[in-house]
Amino acid sequence: MSQHFQHDVLVIGSGAAGLTLALTLPSHLKIVVLSKGNLSNGSTYWAQGGVAAVLDDTDTIDSHVQDTLVAGAGLCQEDAVRFTVEHSRAAIQWLIDQGVPFTRDDKSDHEDGFEYHLTREGGHSHRRIIHAADATGAAIFNTLLEQARQRPNIELLEQRVAVDLITERKLGLEGQRCLGAYVLNRGTSEVDTFHARFTILASGGASKVYLYTSNPDGACGDGIAMAWRAGCRVGNLEFNQFHPTCLYHPQAKSFLITEAVRGEGGLLKLPNGERFMQRFDERAELAPRDVVARAIDHEMKRLGIDCVYLDISHKPAEFVKSHFPTVYERCLDFGIDITRQPIPVVPAAHYTCGGVVVDQHGRTDIPGLYAIGETSFTGLHGANRMASNSLLECFVYGHSAAEDIVQQLPDVTMPENLPTWDASQVTDSDEDVIIAHNWDELRRFMWDYVGIVRTNKRLQRAQHRVRLLLSEIDEFYSNYKVSRDLIELRNLAQVAELIIRSAMLRHESRGLHYTLDYPDQLPDARDTILAPPTFGD
Repeated sequence: MSQHFQHDVLVIGSGAAGLTLALTLPSHLKIVVLSKGNLSNGSTYWAQGGVAAVLDDTDTIDSHVQDTLVAGAGLCQEDAVRFTVEHSRAAIQWLIDQGVPFTRDDKSDHEDGFEYHLTREGGHSHRRIIHAADATGAAIFNTLLEQARQRPNIELLEQRVAVDLITERKLGLEGQRCLGAYVLNRGTSEVDTFHARFTILASGGASKVYLYTSNPDGACGDGIAMAWRAGCRVGNLEFNQFHPTCLYHPQAKSFLITEAVRGEGGLLKLPNGERFMQRFDERAELAPRDVVARAIDHEMKRLGIDCVYLDISHKPAEFVKSHFPTVYERCLDFGIDITRQPIPVVPAAHYTCGGVVVDQHGRTDIPGLYAIGETSFTGLHGANRMASNSLLECFVYGHSAAEDIVQQLPDVTMPENLPTWDASQVTDSDEDVIIAHNWDELRRFMWDYVGIVRTNKRLQRAQHRVRLLLSEIDEFYSNYKVSRDLIELRNLAQVAELIIRSAMLRHESRGLHYTLDYPDQLPDARDTILAPPTFGD
């Protein structure tokens, strides 16, 4: 039997952005945070590197802003960049106040008494990455989750898969406000109705649309697809960041080798031990991720090799173990001692730079609906995300959205009498093999045709295939009971179609979007904004 729930704030996603917003809101509000798997299944937990912020007395806001603009290949919105960077120190102090155990620097000689170790990553001109060894995401997530569990007004629900948003438009009412969401309870297999005064999409990115990804299984673009279907614009979805260094090993599923390994002197090499990055960029291993990923892709295709190698073994063993304990232990599990051997690596889809169009408060085009974190398109990342800016974005916009919600509270009442999910016309499917086959086909042609290097012909092939898939999935969705696999496949196919459309509209190579048909960069930098058919009706 399906159930109805009422909350002041519904947060879809239990990562850094969602938990930050929940913890920042007043304690008298009734808040629910949904995770579609276990609470720790999101991308935050696995983030290794750290959080970029202006913390050193030799660093400046202008320097961080400029580095971000350069990495973004002329497409960042400078007001969004400055807004984020200006709030970076306050965001870090909030995390420290929550109890996040950032790595301390015993040799610190900062005049302002700042006592934490800062590292440097690709694209940054200063050491400004605060971290907790090489497991920053886990340290932040565990701290915020523990804080959330101590708040009686915050309810944390696992195994809940959001199906679709409920809006006044969908119910045939006057207005466009978001009223909540329909959510599959994987324990009961029923679709429950969540009423909410405010709904927040904090469900992460869409890197699972690609065959090889550093992301956990849940990164299916759910928030982007739901927002699109509800009537929100999306922006810059052609810019998918491929992390250059994912561990290449048959048993190592999605294990990332942190950017900081290169930041601390790791060298990229071919199988014969020859370095190659200096041939592609004067910054060599410290070049931005898109440059490094394309260079690796080029060398793999040129030589017909399965991987390249990242070598930090020339550094003292104790240095390597103390700076990268997680990477060291994980590689050792696969018989690779990184203090003596190079690490086999390949590029993998890592971060969705585009997303749901929002303002500086995380507000979407639909009143009452917010998008924060990787689900959103704030204008911060431009055509290429700079390392460790993404976690910062989660905290800054999580706080900003919470402040905006507080201001609106007196004017927004709880929606009532929302209709129950109608499952009367559907049956159980006995053809789950179709879902598995479509899932595999989608991710393979996205990797082959819409990957690191693109062409018009490849994009046209991908568009033809995704339209056929969407038609099949729509028929399947209309006739059978929903499951997590079907919901995720539906969302992935929708986001794939939007990525392909966005890529076809960009007749240049810029940042993460590289096409052989348009190798040059146009003089004017413009965002790619797509509006759904229902937008502005």
